[in-house]
Parts: sequence; structure tokens; C-alpha cells
Amino acid sequence: MIRCIAVDDEAYATNIIADYISKVPFLELVGTTTSPIEAINWVQDGKVDLVFLDIQMPELTGIQFLKICGNKCKVILTTAYPEYALEGYEHDVIDYLLKPIPFDRFFKAVHKAQSIMQRDAANATASATLPETETGITTAVPAADYMFVKGESKNKFLKVAYSDILYVEGLKNYVSMYLPGQRLVTYQSLTDLAEQLPQPPFYRVHRSYIISIDKVSMVDGNTIYIGDKDIPVGETYRDGFLNMIREKSKV
Repeated sequence: MIRCIAVDDEAYATNIIADYISKVPFLELVGTTTSPIEAINWVQDGKVDLVFLDIQMPELTGIQFLKICGNKCKVILTTAYPEYALEGYEHDVIDYLLKPIPFDRFFKAVHKAQSIMQRDAANATASATLPETETGITTAVPAADYMFVKGESKNKFLKVAYSDILYVEGLKNYVSMYLPGQRLVTYQSLTDLAEQLPQPPFYRVHRSYIISIDKVSMVDGNTIYIGDKDIPVGETYRDGFLNMIREKSKV
């Protein structure tokens, strides 16, 4: 679970964010506050993973907040002022949401946050091991092996194991995710999904396709075969993909 707080000098704005958080299975609301000073205390006490942060506040601006504790938590800015976007990204905020914030845009931002935090956790534990067992063998700490995707109804989310995904096809603002005997359609861009999927085993091979290299049965020239599906390799992605295949073919 990602522990969240909403910080805004307008209580109605924090109430909206709190309601949105309650609809997302992997988010946990720690609290809401109209005081950025109180929010800083929560962050410094280690109670918060993700902050939804307003910019224009009387006690302390969102930018000042970022300068104080931006490296101790992840931040999504929530504001009515688009002119602060560049400065916000200079402080490595995850996303910049303009009020009024529609739920689908909020959902896209928190999925991006989940992806980034899973990646950071995987990097942090890549060299970490559990204490030695009696046999003297150490065991690596596993990273998350699944994601949630939005279902066909407003508050429906489906848990998908990465190991089940064969390939993904982009359809404008939607993607079709193909699993054995199942096809899931979710509102999300292929580019955003590519940021969430671990690489490897997932590779983007075309502007419309992401594949799992574990599921590939054959590569023949510019065509990838997964089961009975043949997937083209786009010109932009061809050299990188084929070089990776050549490296894996070396004995």
C-alpha cells in the first residue's frame, strides 16, 4: 500500500483527493491537512510515501515544501496554476494535476507513482539479501510481481500478474492486454503503461505493441511470434530489439 496525505489550504480540495484515494486499492489515506507545516511533520516522522500537494498556500508554498522534504517522499502537485509546472518538475515531482482534477487523470498519476515507487524499491533491494539461513544461503528480497488495471466500471480494478501478460496492444487512449485465454481493455496510453511494466521481460517493439520476451516463441526478421499472434517490429525499435535478441542467442 502507498501511504498518502492531501495538503491544501482549502479543506474541500483535500476532501476531493481523499475521496479519490478511497477508490484506488493500492492507496491508503493517512490524513488530510490545510497546514503544510503539519504535513512536513508527518513526512519527517516517516508516515508518508506520497503527498498530494497544493502550491499556493499562506503558511508555506508547495515549492518551499519541496525544498524542505521533497527527497523524503514522492509528490504529486495539485494546483490551479499551470505556470509552476516547470519548477515543480525541477524538484522531481511525479505529476502535475490542474484543478478541477478529473478522476481519470488522478488515476493515471497514481499509477505512474506506483510504477516509479515499485522501480525504486526493486533497485533498492536488488543487492539486499535476507540474513543467512542455517545452510549459509542468502535469499534475495522479491520485488512486486503484479499491477492493478482499471476495469470497465468506475470503481473496478483488476489485479494482473506480470507473468500472465503475453503482449499489449495500444488503441489510441486505450490498451488491450492479452493474457492466456483472456483480453483486458483499460483506459490508459501505451506509453504510460510502458513506464509501469518491468524491463525486462517487457519490451516495446512497435508504437502499438509491448511484448513479454518470456512469451516469444520465435523471431523471424521483423516479425515476433507469440502463440498464434505475429507482431511487427517497428523501425524505431528494430535495432535495439534485434541487438538484444542477438545477445541472448550467444552461447
